[in-house]
Amino acid sequence: MLRPWKLEFEIDKELEKAVYLQIADTIIADIRSGRLKAGDALPGSRNLALMLKINRNTVVEAYQVLTNEEWVISKERKGIFVSHKLPVLQERINTRGPEAEKDSFGLSRPVVNFDDGHPDSKIAPVMELARAYRQIFNRKAKWQMMGYGNEHGDMEFRKTISQMLNHQRGMHINENEISITRGSQMAMFLTAQCLLKTGDQVIVENPGYQPAWKAFEYAGAELLPAAVDDEGISIENIKKLLEENKNIKAIYITPHRQYPTTVTLSLARRLELIELSNKYGMTIIEDDYDNEFHFGYRPILPVSSFTELNSYVYVGTLSKVVAPALRIGYLASKDPGLIQKIGDLRKIIDVQGDVIMEQAVLQLMKDGTVKKHIKKATVHYKNKRDFVYSLLEKHLKDISDFMLPEGGLAFWIVPKETLNWDAVTASLLEKNINIIHPNQYSHDTIINGFRLSYGSLSEEQLEDSIKIISDILKFHISKIK
Repeated sequence: MLRPWKLEFEIDKELEKAVYLQIADTIIADIRSGRLKAGDALPGSRNLALMLKINRNTVVEAYQVLTNEEWVISKERKGIFVSHKLPVLQERINTRGPEAEKDSFGLSRPVVNFDDGHPDSKIAPVMELARAYRQIFNRKAKWQMMGYGNEHGDMEFRKTISQMLNHQRGMHINENEISITRGSQMAMFLTAQCLLKTGDQVIVENPGYQPAWKAFEYAGAELLPAAVDDEGISIENIKKLLEENKNIKAIYITPHRQYPTTVTLSLARRLELIELSNKYGMTIIEDDYDNEFHFGYRPILPVSSFTELNSYVYVGTLSKVVAPALRIGYLASKDPGLIQKIGDLRKIIDVQGDVIMEQAVLQLMKDGTVKKHIKKATVHYKNKRDFVYSLLEKHLKDISDFMLPEGGLAFWIVPKETLNWDAVTASLLEKNINIIHPNQYSHDTIINGFRLSYGSLSEEQLEDSIKIISDILKFHISKIK
C-alpha cells in the first residue's frame, strides 16, 4: 500500500511535552492544514519509529491518542487512516475567522473548553477525602461495610442528607424518603423510569437541559417545551399546554438557576406553578444542580420546600461540592410508592451504591470539612465571577446582553444579532476554543445564546479566551450587517 505522506518532524527532547504528544499534535496540525486528508493512510508504527529513531511504543501511544480523539481510525490488517468524520465542523473551511494561533513550535495551542459549569477540581478537598478513606479502612468494624447494603444508600448518610435539606433548604423530608444515586443523572433516569410510561407527556423548559430530556424520552414520554424569560419558565405557556394536552404527568424545572440561562424562577411563578401542579396532578421534578454556590445572602428555597405542594421529586448532587469525579447524587420524594419503585429498579441495575464513598463523604460532612470547603469555594468562585464580569463588560458589552448571576458557575450570553452558530463554533474551534453549541440547549429552533462557564478555567485562560470570543463574534456580526 502506498503511503505518500511523510512526517516532517524533529523531536525536541528539551520540550516538557512528552514525545508521543509531540507526534500526535504534529499529525493533528497536518490534518487541520490539509496536508493529510480524510482517508489518507499513516505510516505503520514500526516504520514511523524507524524514521524517527525512537521506540515503537512511543508511536503506538501517539496513535492511541489520535484514535481516542477521533482524528484517525484503525482498520484491522490494513493500518491507520485519517478519519472521515473529524472532530471539527466541516463548515470551518468556509466560515473561519483569523488563523488559528500556534505556539513557538508551530503546534496548535491546547483547546480551552467552556463546559456547562463544572467546578474547579484543583480546590476539591482531595486530601481530606483520602484521609477519610484511610480512617474508614482502619476501623475495627470495617468488614461490616463490605457486604451488601440498602439499595437506597447508607441509612446514616441519608439521614445526614435529610437534615441538610431540612435545615438549609427548608424542606420537610426524612431518611426513608431519600435515595442516594451515582450522580444526578442516575436520579433523573430512575425517576423517569418509575414515574413515566409510554404516552405520558412532560413539560420542559426551553432552552433547557437535554440529558434530562433524553431520560424522559427513553421512558416513552413526549416532551412539551415551555419558553423561558427573565422570570423563569412561562406560566402562561404551561397553562396553555395543560389546556391542550390530557396526558401531562410531570414538569421538569431548574428554578434556582435555570439551565442554561441562570435566571431564577420568581416567587409569583413558583406559587402559580404549585397551584397548577396540585390542580392537574402534575409531579414537579426539581433539579437543584448547584444550590451550594450562591453569592447573595442565601439561596432561594426550593419549590419542593413548599408544604402546599402535593407531588414532587427533588434531585440534587454532592459531586460539585466534594469533587467532580465523584458520582454522588440523591433524590427525595414524599411518595412512598415511587421511592419503593426506584429502590426496586436500583436493585436490578446497580444493587446498591458505593457504601465506602458514602461513609467517607459522611465523615467530611460531620467533621465540618464540606461546610468549610463550600465557604472557601464560594469566595473563590465569587472572585472569579467578578473577574469574568469585568472582562465581559470590557469585550462583549457592545455586542451582547448578559447579567451578573447571583450564583452558579456560568454566565448566559445573548448576542445582539442572530448568528449562524455552526459558523461561530467552527471559527472558535479554529482558535482552539470550544463552547457548547446552542443546539444542545434548544428543543426545536436553535436559541441565540450560549453558556460561558468559568469554574474550571484559570484567569489567564478566561482573559485570553473572552477576548478571542469577542473578536469572533464581531467578525460574524460584521458579515450580517
